[in-house]
Amino acid sequence: MTSSSRLTSHGTIKLPTITNEPMKTYAKGSSERVGLLAECDKILKSQPLEIPCIVNGERIYQSNQDLIFSREMPSLRSHTLYHMHGADKQVIQHAIEGSLSAKKEWEDMPLEYKCAIFLKAADLLSSPDFYRYKINAATMMGQGKTMYQSEIDSSAELIDFLRFNAYYASQLFGKQIDHHSAGTWNRVEYRALEGFVAAVSPFNFTAIGGNLACAPAQMGNVILWKPSETALLSNYLLYLALEEAGLPKGVIQFVPTKVPSHFGDVVLNDTNFAGLHFTGSTKTFQYLYNEISTNLPKYKSIPRIVGETGGKNFHLMHPNCDVDNFINQTIRGAFEYSGQKCSATSRCYIPKSKYATIRDRLVEETKKLKIGQPNDPTSFTSAVIDERSFDRISGFIERARKNPSCKIIAGGNCSKEVGYFVEPTIIETTDPNSETMEQEVFGPVLTIYAYDDSQQTYLDQTLKLIDSTSAYGLTGAIFARDRADISKCVERLRHSAGNFYINDKSTGAIVGQQPFGGSRTSGTNDKAGSEYMLLRWTSVRAVKETFMPLKHWGYPSVDME
Repeated sequence: MTSSSRLTSHGTIKLPTITNEPMKTYAKGSSERVGLLAECDKILKSQPLEIPCIVNGERIYQSNQDLIFSREMPSLRSHTLYHMHGADKQVIQHAIEGSLSAKKEWEDMPLEYKCAIFLKAADLLSSPDFYRYKINAATMMGQGKTMYQSEIDSSAELIDFLRFNAYYASQLFGKQIDHHSAGTWNRVEYRALEGFVAAVSPFNFTAIGGNLACAPAQMGNVILWKPSETALLSNYLLYLALEEAGLPKGVIQFVPTKVPSHFGDVVLNDTNFAGLHFTGSTKTFQYLYNEISTNLPKYKSIPRIVGETGGKNFHLMHPNCDVDNFINQTIRGAFEYSGQKCSATSRCYIPKSKYATIRDRLVEETKKLKIGQPNDPTSFTSAVIDERSFDRISGFIERARKNPSCKIIAGGNCSKEVGYFVEPTIIETTDPNSETMEQEVFGPVLTIYAYDDSQQTYLDQTLKLIDSTSAYGLTGAIFARDRADISKCVERLRHSAGNFYINDKSTGAIVGQQPFGGSRTSGTNDKAGSEYMLLRWTSVRAVKETFMPLKHWGYPSVDME
């Protein structure tokens, strides 16, 4: 945009009715299955894609091999998906300068025009004729999701983020001061942050990458987006959809990096750094938080820090719950997408009085799960994301195998000969503080523990155990029938989970229905998919205008001589 083409608002806006994106089932014989699998075949048959950095609309390709990352397909290591041309420090500095140049016109653009860009992007992503099957296939082949898991993520949730954020922004901008003194008018303005926002996104959800970059942009901010190098196939398509929807150059800079320090060293030391929007590991988030704190004197303003990291999410089975529901919800919660969700069920508490039966049924159902290629409709799950994750997850399994308090009762086999395959694994433990009960595995590993329900105080003791076992506080679920028991669980586990489920699995938050996020070491709990999140990316200014002049400086309480 140029100053001569500056847009002007001519009225208040009312967005079309926003509802959650309907999900396709990809059932056998359906047209959507045919279309999606055809896109998967194209990826398998095509040459590796060259994915550039995109700064101010310019495609930047590197000649230095130290900056190029080659990505193998996680479930088929022999197939190379793409070559990523990572940003070096010079490119990142150029991206910052470009964002700051684009900032004023983007911030000044009326809200309805910003909303129109993201709403159009959502429609492009929704349409099978444009991006829906392409980005789902990219998520499947690049990130190892099966058909329905990719539909949940790179279609439904991503589209919901774009549409609901536009809706929440319009609602937020419409909120004004209701109270005024005689002769005055009070109002508030919703300003973008002063500077640029860094968005650092993970591999496991295409939708998260979109939200981390687009939510602050919806509020008028300019963004440096560092996507995960292992999720680049889908993230690149998303960026192309944003461009096609009319996103101005420089508003979101697409700067993947092979060397993480290249990004942090430049971004966190720039005086115009205004915020961090992050999803990833706890260790990385804590490091970035510490660096930002150390650098506070450098910054023009105190940066906003919004982060979501991990979880050690629980299922608690009450003795009187619906057993079939508990079994099915736990299987899904633990093993969908190979447990690579920050909300995945990874520790489970089962009453001793029913333990043997429940354990055997969990094992029986887990053995039915097929692990295979993501485009095989018979696969329940596929490979884990890369070799580093494979080695970490298999390490947890092997240590449990050697631990006298633990026993592997399902799965436990790992192979990276063809792809990075880890079997859905159940570990039985007699130690409620064993490693896989406390530490985040981020893989298809569920640890179950039998709690003693023979004493009258069993529920109080078990709730205390659940609440104190892990440093995380992301998600959790309880399964019970009696309202008094449910009420006690909800109250006693108040701080153990930012997203709490009753008779439902610990995963599956829906934008606009269950705002997502946790506290403790799980993050800042700013609730993605809600108005609360958008408020973090605006700087509110209060404006008071007085219409009647002041006739004298004195007050009635002061006697004048």
